[in-house]
Amino acid sequence: MGSKNRDFHICFFPYMAHGHMIPISDMAKLFASQGVKTTIVTTPLNAPTFSKATQSSKTYSGGVEVKIKTIKFPSVEAGLPEGCENLDSLASPELSTNFLKATSFLQEPLEQLLFEENPSCLVADVLFPWATDAAAKFDIPRLIFHGTGFFAMAASYAVRKYEPFKNTLSDSDLFVIPDFPGEITMTRAQVPDYVKENIENDLTRMLKRAKEAEKTSYGIVVNSFYELESVYADYYRNVLGMKAWHIGPVSLCNRNNEEKALRGKTASINEHDFLKWLDSKEPNSVVYVCFGSMAKFNASQLMEIAMGLEASGQDFIWVVRTGQEYDVEKEDWLPEGFEDRMEGKGLVIRGWAPQILILDHGAVGGFVTHCGWNSTLEGIAAGLPMVTWPVSAEQFYNEKLVTQVLKIGAGVGAQKWVRVVGDSVKKEAVEKAVRRIMVGEEADEMRSRARELAEQAKRAIEKGGSSNSDLNALIEELSSH
Repeated sequence: MGSKNRDFHICFFPYMAHGHMIPISDMAKLFASQGVKTTIVTTPLNAPTFSKATQSSKTYSGGVEVKIKTIKFPSVEAGLPEGCENLDSLASPELSTNFLKATSFLQEPLEQLLFEENPSCLVADVLFPWATDAAAKFDIPRLIFHGTGFFAMAASYAVRKYEPFKNTLSDSDLFVIPDFPGEITMTRAQVPDYVKENIENDLTRMLKRAKEAEKTSYGIVVNSFYELESVYADYYRNVLGMKAWHIGPVSLCNRNNEEKALRGKTASINEHDFLKWLDSKEPNSVVYVCFGSMAKFNASQLMEIAMGLEASGQDFIWVVRTGQEYDVEKEDWLPEGFEDRMEGKGLVIRGWAPQILILDHGAVGGFVTHCGWNSTLEGIAAGLPMVTWPVSAEQFYNEKLVTQVLKIGAGVGAQKWVRVVGDSVKKEAVEKAVRRIMVGEEADEMRSRARELAEQAKRAIEKGGSSNSDLNALIEELSSH
């Protein structure tokens, strides 16, 4: 298969946001490790994130180097500040419409690059619906990357199609997702506003085009593994008739500490410092708290989280995003004297943390997460029970998978889908949920189930495993296209 792979050339084109870029850099390493000529297309300011994360791709036996090619990002033309090339770097949520506009200008430069590079296949983010047309001009297959799993893709399809939320009397009434395996319940408040309100704007028009592009694309590459959501993978492929390959968890291609530390942005803390701190802790005694690169909380919500963590009595590492309306260096979002009282017990990281490096440490025994798919899957791959705190996107669906299907998590009680700023949750709920996943019989049962899933995840990516087989089948099929 090796020599055949070298003639085959795959191009990846991820959306410019860390939640989309990180799994794509892992995926590119995965293809490169199979001897496939691999190129990532991005913009100049995002390029270093990829070159840093993929530099080890050559070290795999038979692996090849991942190439990075850049196209100009039209920030100024779309009304964005110069140098704004990443969704995470927007000064305010209002600018996301301009960002969407900027990405719609990328078709021509991408086509120019496809002409020069002459790849055999294009894997482009779902948020670039026009990429299917771009690939068609060069008669190459376009695969879609959604950035989520089978469960969420299938559940959101069923909720959009059947609109069960229309039969509820209030926002808090439960409904069962119709024509969907597992008797999954949710409320109207947890459904994205653009689904239930029939809003017509740039975002909903783009999502509509994305759905149409899906029908004409070659298929979908999914960062998941069959054993995790087999019922939903089968439903997605057989009932909904979508062509899809599961090749994850892609984060497991990062085998050593150095690779794990190089994913995403530069860490705000020296890795040796927190690893030394974790080494001093008992196994499964630390809870890791992180809400991804996009979710925002206001100062009063952070105060509730801090008080809840302190009351839980658990050791913790808590990652707090910078660049918000409060100043992370000042402490007006923390209870007075919090960090002094928590010295040796809690570690607050302001900014970016190398997440899988922390999750994989033996001292970490639980994860408080916003249920973004990358974080959810990384928590599963690390064998950890989770406190689920969904905010937006497809995160409420991921919560249902974790709590109702896999039974490896406890909800913190977030009730409302919001675009950016998380639903308000009181300290008592934080304390209770953290204790639920960390101490007692229920916590032990969740951890045992999570560990079994982690073992299955590792087997899936090994030679002959479900994800490894799907990856090879996909390469084989595309090579002979």
